Amino acid sequence: MVDLGIERLSVFGMPPLDFIAMTARLGCQSLGLGLATTGGYNPHGYPEWSFRDDPQLLRDTRQSLLDHDVRLGLVEGFAVVPDQPVTRYAADLDLVAELGCERIAVVSLDKDLDRTIAGFAEFAELAAARGLAVSAELGSLGPIRTLAAAEAAVRGVNHPAFTLLLDTMHFFRLGSTNAQLAQTDLAAIGYVQLCDAPWQPRFATYIEEALYERLPPGAGELPLAAFLAQIPPHVPISLEIPRRSLAEAGVPPAERLAPCIAAARAMLDTR
Repeated sequence: MVDLGIERLSVFGMPPLDFIAMTARLGCQSLGLGLATTGGYNPHGYPEWSFRDDPQLLRDTRQSLLDHDVRLGLVEGFAVVPDQPVTRYAADLDLVAELGCERIAVVSLDKDLDRTIAGFAEFAELAAARGLAVSAELGSLGPIRTLAAAEAAVRGVNHPAFTLLLDTMHFFRLGSTNAQLAQTDLAAIGYVQLCDAPWQPRFATYIEEALYERLPPGAGELPLAAFLAQIPPHVPISLEIPRRSLAEAGVPPAERLAPCIAAARAMLDTR
């Protein structure tokens, strides 16, 4: 059975200890977190939490990961921002390492590719010093929108700790293709966030769809099977499938995610 993770966006702010226990019950091997609640949409009324302010929560989370045999595969919340030093994240990177995490995800909010590459390189140095890997996500907010731009970033950073994070919705909807992936150095791919989506937008903005309403593998129109067939077996794959419509209909997180996990495993087990 292929290892599978669950991303924090799928659970709309669920506290870490509950998230870990649910991940284990659903038969998944890893999860992705942030260092604190992000605020905003919270359909289940979860309490706010923060590893920055609660050392006991950090210790309990580490123990819970061990007790449930679940890995913390990714911590998000890191960005290259114009006129802000990457070193401001040093204390947060210390917390990520203390949690026993494997890697961080970074994005760029700086439209300039050269400054983005320089920021990613600095993240790679800071993270590697703490035993962490760094994966930069293709996305709509910065200059790393396409696979070609992402490959340029990998070449520019040129650090063994630095790879790419491919989110399948962003990958396809922002213009990358499986044919381009076939021409890519697959060693540059460090992490995959998996979901499906239709080709045509369903919401007023791209960001609303990305944050709140994605589909299980096979329920949309993206060519996921051909995509996954090219991903090396060692690359972690995690589900980023927020389903606001079901949450608002009263469907609990585990029941929202179970069909997504089954669909993902069916697709992954045949690649």
